[in-house]
Amino acid sequence: MSSSTDRAEQLYEAVNQLIRVHQFRDRDYICSHDVSVAQCYALETLVKRGPLRLQALASEMYLDKSTTSRVVDSLLRKAYVLKTPDPSDQRAVQLSLTPEGKKLYQTIRQDLVAEEASMIKNLPPEVVDGALALIRQLTAAARARLGS
Repeated sequence: MSSSTDRAEQLYEAVNQLIRVHQFRDRDYICSHDVSVAQCYALETLVKRGPLRLQALASEMYLDKSTTSRVVDSLLRKAYVLKTPDPSDQRAVQLSLTPEGKKLYQTIRQDLVAEEASMIKNLPPEVVDGALALIRQLTAAARARLGS
């Protein structure tokens, strides 16, 4: 039986490799749509959360405000995002998706989900369900650590 430290090292290696493979796959595919991975994450965040101020978007993406600003500036130039006055504070602006930005994100997501489906199609449902539960628990633990 492996020790807790051995399992932690094995988990680190497995998650590290999974993230790397996904990042390279995502980067190659997403960049073929003329957006970076960070830009796609910004689109995804705005789809899931709706209009946000820059600081809220930065927080959701775990990036600093200046990096997020550069990501958003590029999306503004490409007409995937627009700035509008924040209804709760007319001095502030909020970011939202244009129809083109939403369509682009949906296209990218649909294709990546189809690829995920092909990767799990031969796995027993209980294995997939267990993996999903584990990934969700690890994500929650990582988010909790970032929040502290």
